[in-house]
Amino acid sequence: MAEARIRRGGTARLTRTTGARGRSTSGRSRPVKRRSWIDRLIAMLPVSEETLQRMASWAIVGIVLAGLAGVAMLLGLPAMAGQKASELAANAGFEVEKVEVRGVERMDELPIYNIALGQVSRSMLALDLPKVRDDMLKLGWVKDARISRRLPDTLVVDIVERDPVAVWQHDGQLQLIDVQGVVLQSVSAGAMPDLPLVVGPNANLQTAGLNKLMENAPALKPMLAGATWVGNRRWDLRFQSGETLSLPEGDKPSATALVNFARMDGVNRLLGRGIVKFDMRDPDRFILRLPERPAADPSGEKPATSAAAPAKGEEG
Repeated sequence: MAEARIRRGGTARLTRTTGARGRSTSGRSRPVKRRSWIDRLIAMLPVSEETLQRMASWAIVGIVLAGLAGVAMLLGLPAMAGQKASELAANAGFEVEKVEVRGVERMDELPIYNIALGQVSRSMLALDLPKVRDDMLKLGWVKDARISRRLPDTLVVDIVERDPVAVWQHDGQLQLIDVQGVVLQSVSAGAMPDLPLVVGPNANLQTAGLNKLMENAPALKPMLAGATWVGNRRWDLRFQSGETLSLPEGDKPSATALVNFARMDGVNRLLGRGIVKFDMRDPDRFILRLPERPAADPSGEKPATSAAAPAKGEEG
């Protein structure tokens, strides 16, 4: 009789296998969860989900801090803190005690010191440098200014002065002006600088045009004693030898007339010969006005007080 061996645990168990991947043992399909557009957008970002969570956390913290800062601003806490810091700095020696002024040659330095030391707060931390500079620029002489701190207690002021080019006489006053017509300071008749005198309303604003006009006749420029802006349209030039030259209106006509006069003076020596006035307002005529003589010539003829010559003045 054949011996039969029974293996322990050898009883076969029937199991049902799935016929396809993704199916349950019962044969039914598992439900697939669809991804929202937000999930798809996040998946496209080149950062991990963990990094995004950290970024969101910091954004929330930033919003909270911004809200707190806004509340502090409304309550005035930053201003109070800044004022307290300024007071502490001043008590520690960081306060404006000295002013060092550079670049000043002609102007009075006292207004600069008054501005620098006259601020509401002299603490080096609270000092408003742009305001100090703006106040400096209101001074007539100051063309530009640079303000800087030098700790612990010195304010350094670098000044660029305007250059005086003429004295403007208007409404009985004499004022020093630069090439742009900016009034620098008042001057007295007894302390007149060696500069041309410009006369007339708005003559100061025409100083740049006068300088440009005189560049057409460099030989006459050192002889110019002054000029009168007539009718807000043209110049009468006065020379140191006493003569007056009336020029026409307009930049080009006046420049042409001045060049012709300089040429005639170079040939015939018109200046310094006792002639009172040269009139070149008419481009076709050159009129000379001679001084009036108190008595007639022995011949009994009345002397001529004016004469006319061709405009180009090639003859003497």
